[in-house]
Amino acid sequence: MIDSQTEGAGSRPPLVTRPLLLRFVSITGASTSFYLLLSVVLLYAEASSGGHGNAAGLATGALMLATVGGELATPRFVARFGYRLAPVAGLVLLGAPPLALTASGSTVWITEVCVLHGLGFALTVVAGGAMTAWLIPPERRGEGLALVGIVSGVPSLVALPLGVWLVAHVGYGPICIAGAVAALAAIVSVPGLPDREPTSGRSIGVLARLRTAALLRPAVVFSATTLAAGIIVTFLPVAVPSASTGVVAVALFVQAAASTVARWGAGRHGDRHGPASLVLPGLAVSAAGTLLTSLAHSPVAVVVGVALSGVGFGVTQNATLTLMYVRVPVSGYGTVSALWNFAYDAGMGVGAVGFGVLADRTGYPLAFTLTAALMLTALAPAWRDRPTTGSRA
Repeated sequence: MIDSQTEGAGSRPPLVTRPLLLRFVSITGASTSFYLLLSVVLLYAEASSGGHGNAAGLATGALMLATVGGELATPRFVARFGYRLAPVAGLVLLGAPPLALTASGSTVWITEVCVLHGLGFALTVVAGGAMTAWLIPPERRGEGLALVGIVSGVPSLVALPLGVWLVAHVGYGPICIAGAVAALAAIVSVPGLPDREPTSGRSIGVLARLRTAALLRPAVVFSATTLAAGIIVTFLPVAVPSASTGVVAVALFVQAAASTVARWGAGRHGDRHGPASLVLPGLAVSAAGTLLTSLAHSPVAVVVGVALSGVGFGVTQNATLTLMYVRVPVSGYGTVSALWNFAYDAGMGVGAVGFGVLADRTGYPLAFTLTAALMLTALAPAWRDRPTTGSRA
């Protein structure tokens, strides 16, 4: 998949360079630490509170709020302190607090750990995301961002279930140490990364960019597909009849695999034909998959629907991010990274909470149908972003 140096010497520049490989180290460390401890911290909160879900809910809410708040604040942090300090601070906040997690079972203590963990993750993904964008040749940005998605996605796929499994076998303490080491060890890769963007320019804040329609439209479309992705991951296990638990496992694997393949394909296509051509189809495929998933009693419909949702999610994930980077100067990459990650987390969070309330009143099949209809409201901004003749944007 990665071009050789010979090919890079031709019409297309090499995709993988030493700085990008160093960036992969920090990506892997941050992703492994965050997802290894994600469910573990919530399980610890529930166990420490005697099985009451309120503690886990408070910890989850604190984690999400800290992550979103950190994402919005990171561009200003980077503008003041540079690109190296932000990932270092993020990795420290990811790694150090879990070492003290088991010192207390207090809900306040656990919530404080979650807040610091969320802030650390926000710093690493936003500052690191902007840095990654300008380490990739512009001619191959879509393909490069797809590769970065794989590098960050594989640790999450492995670490999330691994953390839950390890709790039952080794306990909380060793897992916290492992998660801390994954993040803190990655700090050694940061000094080899550039500290400032390669061109000058005044960075514009996140709130100002929210008023920029050219960036807001793709962010809205992406949030619509993340809404569906978050709902499927969270509610598919309870929406499908208990006799079909094997179907759920297959479907969730298919979703992750389809999303990864689609993101890579979208990157290669976008580099050649422009990312804007993929935004509308990606949204439509994701909505169709969500609608098909409403047939929860049909194993075939569930697997195919979740696969389509994964394809649509992967396509829009790559196309919207690439399109947003195209529309700003290098000095705006930090803000784009913050907006895109905000759309990601907001879509996931709002989808999970809203769908739960809706499903309690309508049942899961109708709730999936209404979700697909809601997603179609994003067709308006997607249509506005369709490419005109001769345009690659």
